[in-house]
Amino acid sequence: MGELVEGDDGLPVEEVGAWAKDKHQSLSRYVDISRGVRSKWLDPGKAGATYIDLFCGPGRAKVRRTGEFIDGSCVAAWNASLNGGTPFSEVIIADADDERRDLAAQRLRRLKAPVIEVGGDAANSIHAVMSRLKPQGLHFAFLDPYNLASFDFCVMQELAKLKYIDILVHVSKMDLQRNLGINVKAQQSAFDMFAPGWRSAVDLRQSQPAIRRDVFSFWKQKVANLGIGASTDMELITGSRGQHLYWLTLVARHQLAHAFWKVASNKSKQGSLF
Repeated sequence: MGELVEGDDGLPVEEVGAWAKDKHQSLSRYVDISRGVRSKWLDPGKAGATYIDLFCGPGRAKVRRTGEFIDGSCVAAWNASLNGGTPFSEVIIADADDERRDLAAQRLRRLKAPVIEVGGDAANSIHAVMSRLKPQGLHFAFLDPYNLASFDFCVMQELAKLKYIDILVHVSKMDLQRNLGINVKAQQSAFDMFAPGWRSAVDLRQSQPAIRRDVFSFWKQKVANLGIGASTDMELITGSRGQHLYWLTLVARHQLAHAFWKVASNKSKQGSLF
């Protein structure tokens, strides 16, 4: 979680690495590419289309190295839907940090977004979020946890109950690498939150790269067991020195969503499915 500093819009912002721009670009591209499907849920009499962000942050950020100001995830997603002519009918935000969530809500309200705030961290807020959602609506969730420890698998279990749900997920490769030894030795670790039951499925006598691979594969299988699948198209986000930070991948039930993500995550091609 970055430090809050003075912003360019009269409100505090969060300091982030330059890689946040890549993440938010992929998020915005997906929102834009999926606009045709979303429009069908926005017709009169339909259940609507909801954007869900359980780790919303303050809604705006300052790139640490360059000083550039950029929109946070929830603001970027709202603007992408608005610019595409198919604005979300609801924007539900949550964050473990009340101040950051309040800042995001203020920014969204300035943009006339239909924002709903839910208090608490993701594991606690998800139940309140689910109670507000229309079962027959179209839902898109962006899960951008600060680390694996804050990414409780119960969030995936709850969201998977929705019939029409696409989930763009940030999985910290750095956490899998840097903290592997700690997680293996600890009785209760970040891996237990991220992928409950992993110890019984992963051979700890393997090399560290093999353990990391198997923990992630185990998580993907647990997701698949919920009736939704992680895309084979995974975008690797890297740092300024080329270090591997995290993967972005789409989890969805319908193949069209995976086709959308294939386009959105391929920034070398500016193509569209429309």
